[in-house]
Formats: sequence, structure tokens, C-alpha cells
Amino acid sequence: MSEHQLVARVRAGRAHAVRDALRAGADPETENADSVPVLCLAVAAFDGYVAEALLEGGADPLRPLPDGSTPLLRTVISGNAGLTAALLRHAADRLSEEDRAGLLACARRWCGTGAEAGLRLTTGATGPVVRRRVPDDFGVTAYDVLTLGGTSVYDGHCAVLTRLEAVFGLHRPFDVLLARALARADGEHADWTEVVAVLAERSGAEVWDRVPALRSASAPLRRRLAADLVRGLLVLDEESAERRAADVLLPWAVEETDPAVLAAVLRGLMYVDDPAAEEVGLAHRAHPDPRVRMVVPSLLSRTRYAYTHPEAWGTLAALAGDPDARVRAAVCECLYEFEGREPVRADILAGFLGEDDQLVRVKAVSGLALADDPRCVEGARLIGPVDRAEWDTWLLDAAARYVERHHR
Repeated sequence: MSEHQLVARVRAGRAHAVRDALRAGADPETENADSVPVLCLAVAAFDGYVAEALLEGGADPLRPLPDGSTPLLRTVISGNAGLTAALLRHAADRLSEEDRAGLLACARRWCGTGAEAGLRLTTGATGPVVRRRVPDDFGVTAYDVLTLGGTSVYDGHCAVLTRLEAVFGLHRPFDVLLARALARADGEHADWTEVVAVLAERSGAEVWDRVPALRSASAPLRRRLAADLVRGLLVLDEESAERRAADVLLPWAVEETDPAVLAAVLRGLMYVDDPAAEEVGLAHRAHPDPRVRMVVPSLLSRTRYAYTHPEAWGTLAALAGDPDARVRAAVCECLYEFEGREPVRADILAGFLGEDDQLVRVKAVSGLALADDPRCVEGARLIGPVDRAEWDTWLLDAAARYVERHHR
């Protein structure tokens, strides 16, 4: 494996191919023609998957660079909190107090200045900034990417600061973090989701005691934060938090009128093992907002092996024909790994073989193969071309395994 080939794979964003190259002996500290380490290339591209592959292969996030920075410092400047957290996992125990102070100062400067002003100061460029919304590589949040003079940054520097403070053991008051989240006025953005994650990690009375006031606030955004916090607490400490969460979320789901908040409440109920959650889901199956309807399939899925409610399959079949593609995709997501043998499951999955979303088609084929349904073979032909280096090959090969089983 030549150094040029590894650089090419990193530039192409082919994380699986990068892992293959590292396993074959490629140097994780390989540099490009401009003497830039490949980890910095991944950071500059905001490519979390490739960065994670390089880190697992031995790339050093604290490698000193000619400009006095390190890959970790460049990641902080990038404004991507998920990427920063990935590099921190491979560096936190080696950071000196001076290192920590430098990273915090950088994040505070960008958070205080704002991404656009920081980008103008860094580049010295004038003219309009191009802004676009993108999902995080790790699939848990979203950012705006700002580009000026050929340089781009994510606008998640406050999220980066929140994560750094948590990793370094700096306990920021609840109200300070609350203000950071609400300043964004966007429950999907990393500044919001990172605050929720850090507060949920604290758990305990501090967070639970603040939930009632937020839950009864007139501002929908505060209520949504309360719902997201309860879900975060459930995810991290499901057993002890479940009953308390049910007492909060079940009546709330009946009373909430804001669709975005209601969807957040229902997402919390996905982690509550209570038959009442199924009834709540059924009550919202025809809600006019697709953000609410797309949570319903998960509320009906109480186990991997059975849908116990008598109306569950009829509801899933109806939602599989929903006019909103996100709702249909949510049904497919619930059913493709379902291990029960109900014939209606295969019929519903077969209906997804013509979806525009290629991932939905792939999962529908996989689900049909798992159900031992011959329609998976024709469905595999409908998937279309894929780059196998960037896909879960176990998922892609489901139809081939079906054929092999039947040939045997």
C-alpha cells in the first residue's frame, strides 16, 4: 500500500478502505504532498468516519504541526463537536494543563465571536459567507457549514466548548448551559444536543428538579429541552429513570400542542417499557405533522419478536403508505430487523422496494431476506449501484445469503 493510495482514500472519504489500508500496513501518520498528515485532511473535510478509522489505526491527535497547532486544536477550530469528541477520546489522558487551557481558550474565543466573524478574522476575506445546513457525520445532530474564501467551518463552537468543559471536569451551572442551548433557538443543532447530552450525563436531582419548570414553560423551546433532557436521562440510566420519566411523559403526550415538542415527548416514550406508550402512539397515528407520525412505529415496537397490540400491524401498514417519505422510512427502520414471522411484515417491506431512498430499499431487501421471502432477490436488483467500500456489506449481501441458503 503506497502513501499516495492512503491519501487518496482519505480524500475520497472512504473510511472502510482507509481501515483496510491501515490493516495492510499503511502508516497512519502518512502526509500528503504538502506535508499535511492524513488525520488533518480528515479534520479539514469534517469527515468523522475517516478520522475515527485513522485514530483507531494509531494516528496521533496531539502530533505537533509546523504552524504550532495539533490535529486536536484544528478540530476545535473546525467547530465540529462530534469530531472534537472523537479526537479527545484518543488524547484526553495525555493533555497537560497548558494544553487544556489552550483548547478551552480557543473554543471560548470562537464561541464568543461566532463562526462567521471568526471565519472572517481567520481568512481576512470579504464578501458573502455561504451557509448550508448539514447533518453530523455521526448522525446525531446538525450544523451550519460556513464557507468564505475557500475556507469552511462548522458553527458548533459553543457545542465544542460544552464538550471540552465536560471532559475536563469543569462543572458549568445549569443556567449557563441552558442559555447556550436556548441561544440557538434550534432543537436540532449541535449547540443544543451537546448541552442536553452533558446535562443528562450528570443525571441526579440537579436535572430532574429543573424538568417541571421547563415542562410547564410557555415557550415551546423550553418544553422541548425538558423532553430532550428526560430522554437523555432515560438513555443513560434507563432502569432507575424509567418510572419517573413515564410519570412525566405519559400525561404530557396527551396535553402537548406544539408538534416539535410532542415529537420530542414521544421519542422519550420510546424508552419507556409501558403498554400505555403504545396507546399514546396509536392516538397520534393520524397526527397532521409528519414529525409526530414518524415516531409512532417505534412506540409500537415493544420487542424485536412481536407486536402485541391488536391494532399495531394495521397501523404500520397504513403508515407504510404515508405521503411523507420520512414516515415510510421510519416504518422500514422498525421492520427490517424485526424477527417475528408475520406475513404482513414481508408484504409491508416489499412495498418499500420502489422507494427513492436507496438505504430504505437496501433495508427492505435485508428484511425480506431475514423473513425468507423470495421477493428479496428481485428487490436486490432494484437497489442500484453502490460503493461497497462505504456500506455495511452484511446488509448488502442479505439477498445473496438467501439464495445460498436455498441452493444448499
